[in-house]
Amino acid sequence: MQEMFLGEAIRRRRLELGLTQEELCEGICQPITVSRLENGRQTPSRNTINALLERLDMPADRYHALLSKNEMEVDALQREVTSYNVRFQNAPEASKGEIRREALACHEKLLSVADPDDTLSRQLIARSRVILGREDGLYSFQEEVSLLLEAIRMTSPHFALDSIGSGLYTMAEIKIINQIAVAYSVAGEHIEALTIWNQLYKWMNSHFHNFPPTRAHLNMILFNYARELSILGQREKAIEIALEGKRLCLNYGHYYTLPGLLSILAKNYHLTGNDEKSRALYLQSYFTALAIEDQAGADSVREDAWTYLSMEMPD
Repeated sequence: MQEMFLGEAIRRRRLELGLTQEELCEGICQPITVSRLENGRQTPSRNTINALLERLDMPADRYHALLSKNEMEVDALQREVTSYNVRFQNAPEASKGEIRREALACHEKLLSVADPDDTLSRQLIARSRVILGREDGLYSFQEEVSLLLEAIRMTSPHFALDSIGSGLYTMAEIKIINQIAVAYSVAGEHIEALTIWNQLYKWMNSHFHNFPPTRAHLNMILFNYARELSILGQREKAIEIALEGKRLCLNYGHYYTLPGLLSILAKNYHLTGNDEKSRALYLQSYFTALAIEDQAGADSVREDAWTYLSMEMPD
């Protein structure tokens, strides 16, 4: 689409949501950039456009912007950083050191090609560094939360954990909020973690209606929210949220969180007295984990099934 059309679409949507140019672009770019974009006098980087469109609940693939060679390289490196994050989290301990070194080298390359004012790339790197931790191990809980808050405040300067519902977020920011909640959960601060996921779940139910839920990371939020509800003994609510997550996975063919959701359902059906359904769900969870080559997930299901039902999984 032509630049003017993109600008007009952004302006129309911004006014529809009752946002000023300053509110829309806070932490992403300068208001003058939005003004010039809306008036067809400037096309910012694809990075910037995508972030603005996400805040407006406008899928970027409907509003094409030409990519320069430099932007294509930045986009490729950002994807590579994300890939390293996933690989690091899923790798055996013996492989983590090498993946971390490769990821840090990718960070440096991204910084070398990104524009100096590319806050979004710097935010991605900041989040990645928290995942990778130090050379001698992971950050402490307090350090991790502090670093993640610094990362999200690069683009949402007024972000506060007790008022998540009042924010306007990109998908990258949603990932950071989820990561903060995970940090609280791992540290045993389950009430705080649940409060964060509850706020985020409510926020996502009123935003991102024009994005596929899996692309907006809703399946990840539902899995973590259901797991935290289960930890705190809120069985019926855990089942409700896990069922919602299961439906989302099946409807959109997105299966990464499906074994975990099925396992949550199995555990909570057992604890509410329905062992027949629990057994069937543990089997579904186990074989789904094997099918997507999630051996750690399959091992976890095997352990849970034995713990709760003295149920052995087939080899």
